[in-house]
Amino acid sequence: MRKQISIGVDVGGSHISCAAYNLVDNILITESISHTDLNNQGSKDEIVGIFATLLNSCINKIDRDKLSGIGIAMPGPFDYVNGIGLFTGSNAKFQSLSNVNLKSELQQCLNLPEAQIRFINDATAFAIGEYFNGQLKGNKQALAITLGTGLGSAFLSDGIPVIVEGSVPENGCIWHFPFENGIADDYFSTRGLVNRFFERTGIKINGVKEIADMVENNSVAKELFVDFGEKLALFLSPWIKSFAVEAIVFGGNISKASNLFDGALINQLKKDDLQLKIAYSELQESAAFVGGAQLLNSEFWKSVKSQLQYM
Repeated sequence: MRKQISIGVDVGGSHISCAAYNLVDNILITESISHTDLNNQGSKDEIVGIFATLLNSCINKIDRDKLSGIGIAMPGPFDYVNGIGLFTGSNAKFQSLSNVNLKSELQQCLNLPEAQIRFINDATAFAIGEYFNGQLKGNKQALAITLGTGLGSAFLSDGIPVIVEGSVPENGCIWHFPFENGIADDYFSTRGLVNRFFERTGIKINGVKEIADMVENNSVAKELFVDFGEKLALFLSPWIKSFAVEAIVFGGNISKASNLFDGALINQLKKDDLQLKIAYSELQESAAFVGGAQLLNSEFWKSVKSQLQYM
C-alpha cells in the first residue's frame, strides 16, 4: 500500500490539532502531532489560512507521496458529505464559515484532490478512534461520551456509527434532551459544574479542575462530583438499555476527574441492573485524530460514508 498514511484533524473552539496515522499498522505517528490556536470568530480567510498552515506543517513531517488524504473531525452544524459549514451563529462559533465549502477551500490551498479531504462529526470521530486504538476495541455495541464544554455522544456497532435506528436517539445526539431544569448539555458540562458550585458557595471559579482540586477540603465540591456521577448514570441508563451497550468510554476534560465521580456512576448503574465495561479515554484528543484518519481507510469508508448525511 503506497499511500498508507492519512492525517486526522481535531477542530476545537479555540484550537486545531492534527497528526499523521499509519493506516496499515493502525499506529498514530506521534512525532507528527501539530497544533495551533484558532480564533473561531475570525474571518473565513483567517480560519482557512490557519487550517492550511497547520496541515502543511504536518504533511511536511511525513513522506507526501504516502499521503492518502485528510480526515477532519469538525463540530456541527456541518454538511459532512459536501464539506460545507452550516453555522448559524446559535453556538457563537465559526459564523464566517457559514455556507463556505471548506473542502474546496482546503483542496486549493493544499493542492489535494477533493476525494482526499473528508469530514465527520467530532464526537463520532472520538468514538471511532476509541474503537480502533482505544477503550472500545473489540466491543460490538459501544457508546462514547465526551464531557467538556458540552455533552457529545456517539453510538457504534462494530465500529460503525449508528444514527437512524430506533434504538438510538436521532443523529446519535443526547445533549439536547430535557434534564433537571434545562437540558443535558447544561448539566453535564463544565459550565454546569461551575454554575452549580457558584450557586452553592457564591464562589466564582474558571473550570472543573479548580473544583476537583478543592474536593479534599470542600464538602460542596465533593458532593457535586458524586451528584454528577449519579445523575449521569440515570440520564444514560435508558439509552444503554435501548442499544444494549456493552462498553462505554468517557472523554473530555471532565473525564480527567473520573476518580471523583466514577464510584457514584457505577453504583447507580448497578441499581439499574446494568453491567457493562466503564472506561475513561487514555487517548483523549488523539482519539479524534485516529477517527478522522480512518476516513481514508477504504474498507471503513465504504461503511461509514452513508451515515454522514445524518450527522
